[in-house]
Amino acid sequence: MADPQVQYVSTIISAKWICPVRPHNLTLEDHSIVIDQDRIIDIVETKKVASLYQTQEHFQFHHHIVTPGLINAHTHAAMNLFRGFADDQPLHTWLNESIWPLEKKWVTPDFVYDGTLIACAEMLKSGVTTFNEMYFYPEAASRAIKQSGMRANIGLFVMDYPSNYANDGEDYLMKGLEARDGWRDEALITSSLAPHAPYSVSDKTLSQVLTYANQLNLTMHMHVHETEDEIQESLKQYQLRPIERLNRLGILSPQFMAVHSVYLNEEDLTILSKESASVIHCPVSNLKLGSGMADISTLQKHGINICIGTDGSASNNKQDLLHDMQLASLLAKGLTKNPATLNAKTSLEMMTINAAKALGLDDRIGSIEKGKHADLTVFNMDHISILPMYDPMSHLIYAASREEVSHVWVNGILQYEEGHFASMDIQACKDIALRWQLKLKQNI
Repeated sequence: MADPQVQYVSTIISAKWICPVRPHNLTLEDHSIVIDQDRIIDIVETKKVASLYQTQEHFQFHHHIVTPGLINAHTHAAMNLFRGFADDQPLHTWLNESIWPLEKKWVTPDFVYDGTLIACAEMLKSGVTTFNEMYFYPEAASRAIKQSGMRANIGLFVMDYPSNYANDGEDYLMKGLEARDGWRDEALITSSLAPHAPYSVSDKTLSQVLTYANQLNLTMHMHVHETEDEIQESLKQYQLRPIERLNRLGILSPQFMAVHSVYLNEEDLTILSKESASVIHCPVSNLKLGSGMADISTLQKHGINICIGTDGSASNNKQDLLHDMQLASLLAKGLTKNPATLNAKTSLEMMTINAAKALGLDDRIGSIEKGKHADLTVFNMDHISILPMYDPMSHLIYAASREEVSHVWVNGILQYEEGHFASMDIQACKDIALRWQLKLKQNI
């Protein structure tokens, strides 16, 4: 006879260590996460779980750390197909002489679908469950994202320059909003407005973007203060630094994500803090393009919410969020000459709850708590390269790599398990990448 006190659930994950992120700086040992459908309904000691819950899917991880699913707060997923094409160039040259001509020649809906699909496979394998996207042809990206089973926030890309995708600011907006109608009922896809950068979007277009953001309650996602040249050009054209200009237009708010933010003075920092905007730190891309390094310690002192993004694979050259986070922590320590700067627990928050907050999703994802969606990443720590282990959170940030990712759940569904994908054919993804490699190599 069934025990009336026992509840039947979808999945139980029992692990040696759980880093739930909330409560702050907590590591649970020998606990279990109880999932029913897409939600976490309980977190209990493993020795008690069998008396409370039963399931057909009980995963027992004896040497593993479970974290919230990692969140890549800024990327251009389809640019995986340009990986390694324009190395060792500064941003202005990289964009004007390499990337924009490549995009004009090659970027189509098929390119975006294919590039986004292989980027999703790479990110899932790296422990990322959610990413914040910005690129052309968002409808094509949405089809790849739906196929992958990942969660994503798709930026509706806007600029004033013509491309294969659109002619001017208004055309970008209309096409983006039309594309959004196609995924509005998708549980795993949300939307933002994504004006490219202050130097590529006029005041008129930014005002239109703001109007739609307010009407539709959408976040905004924009490259800001990436280089010193960007700031000097803004001072010449507008007699204002870009952040001051955006603030005067009413763009900055808690729904605004400032990508890069490498060059900030005290006034910029004060504005970002006052408006409760988020900063998305992309250390590998900034270093590779020779753009400089964001001062994370000073951002923290101003109470600014900071997240981590990989940027696209044309400037990184990989979608390895954990690697970017490790580098960010080490850079921050080196710049401040203080080893306590950007410690392990803060680093984990930047990849999880901070990013969820920036996306307006912190009530759904970003921590392992009752009632939240079951987006989870599991790291197998039973490898000689990371043993012995005394502090799981320390090892996660300073010793582990994406090679330790063993399992990834998105919305309660096991999407990645030790090299196998539930929703994607990895050989087909490899074939796509090699097909584009051959095509581009023969025609460029």
